[in-house]
Amino acid sequence: MRIPNWGPVSSCMRKDVTEIDGRMDVMSALKLMKEVGDTSLIVKRRDENDEFGMLLFSDIAKKVIAQNRAPERVSVYEIMAKPCLTVRPNMEIRYCARLFENFGISHAPVVEGDKIVGTVSYYRLVLHGLPDLE
Repeated sequence: MRIPNWGPVSSCMRKDVTEIDGRMDVMSALKLMKEVGDTSLIVKRRDENDEFGMLLFSDIAKKVIAQNRAPERVSVYEIMAKPCLTVRPNMEIRYCARLFENFGISHAPVVEGDKIVGTVSYYRLVLHGLPDLE
């Protein structure tokens, strides 16, 4: 039995990344998620010494909706993950999946140098990273 070559994260990452300010309210972030058709947003760094953050759909469900908080009165910075683990575009998909499992995460920004070039999630790893099996 041959183990498939899953390839690099760059082959399955989402390249159109939406960045927001951490001071944005959650209701506005939700509207933006719906508009761009994504379940995660990157929270911009405040300066070059800051770290990237990430807001996930599940953060909103767990930290706003489940706690009966008003999304227009909660700021993104209150519920986002920051700092967040990042991956490189050339990381093998299998290692990215292991990283997610080891750290209990499901999404990560893909960073090349000091710039975000995409995002990756379990969904994209499996459905878009599936190798062509012969």
